[in-house]
Amino acid sequence: MKKESIIKAGEIAKEIKLWIKPQIKKGMLLLEIAELIEKKLEELGGEPAFPVNLSINEQAAHYTPSHNDESIAKGLLKVDFGIEIDGWIADTAFTIDLEGTELNKKLIEASKTALTNVEENISSKITLGDIGKIIENTINSFGFNSVANLSGHSLEQYDLHAGVSIPNIANNSNYTLEEGHYAIEPFATNGNGKVHDGAKGNIYVLLGEQNVRSPAARKVLDYIRGTHGYLPFAGRWVIKKLKTTGIIGLRQLENEGIIHHYPILLEEKGKLVSQTENTFLIEKDKVIITTKED
Repeated sequence: MKKESIIKAGEIAKEIKLWIKPQIKKGMLLLEIAELIEKKLEELGGEPAFPVNLSINEQAAHYTPSHNDESIAKGLLKVDFGIEIDGWIADTAFTIDLEGTELNKKLIEASKTALTNVEENISSKITLGDIGKIIENTINSFGFNSVANLSGHSLEQYDLHAGVSIPNIANNSNYTLEEGHYAIEPFATNGNGKVHDGAKGNIYVLLGEQNVRSPAARKVLDYIRGTHGYLPFAGRWVIKKLKTTGIIGLRQLENEGIIHHYPILLEEKGKLVSQTENTFLIEKDKVIITTKED
């Protein structure tokens, strides 16, 4: 594990959060927000570990703007982004209230406090069950539900979801969170606490190394392999580079099962979701929260 790259990615994430939060206003194009963040992280020496997720209200995760997206920022907006340095990842998220409602503020406070309570108790000896219990109990204390079927995850080089799932509810797991690299992300909702698949959200991932006959599909596949590998990527990145060829090639690769197109994850219609996330480097005798703002 390359600690220097992990720390550097976290420093970039912190700088971007402090920089972007004051700029996000109700009515801004989501595409503008995503491109501001992605341009900034590259200026600071990183690469996107995945497309910026900008999920509104009942959308919990997995929406990024398309290349010609006219959607605007509103409601309860989750901003989830990742930075990659030499394959080592910082994954972080925050939620902004663009309506000024008491419900929105309380939901944000619930997910933030849940993460803070984990941060105050985490070590190389804490169990997954304990983490889930802290998160669920905290969110319940605000009168909300923790989203049961979303979880944090371990991180490895070029691997965003590396095998260990960190629950957002108490599950009695005695698995100890060993030394390693993890993202923990409480989700609070006034819905039923279970998300379901919605429409596709413009985020893709390469599934395998297959040969394709279509020239358009080959160009897209070569671009993905050369720039993003097996990390998630945005359709707009491909289309910006390859124009109409990108649109055709993405469709063909998806139809052939070579790439996967993630669906948006949704709570009940009309309900709201907040998210707060930080990345943790757990060592034997200490924990470094790499993305936590000072």
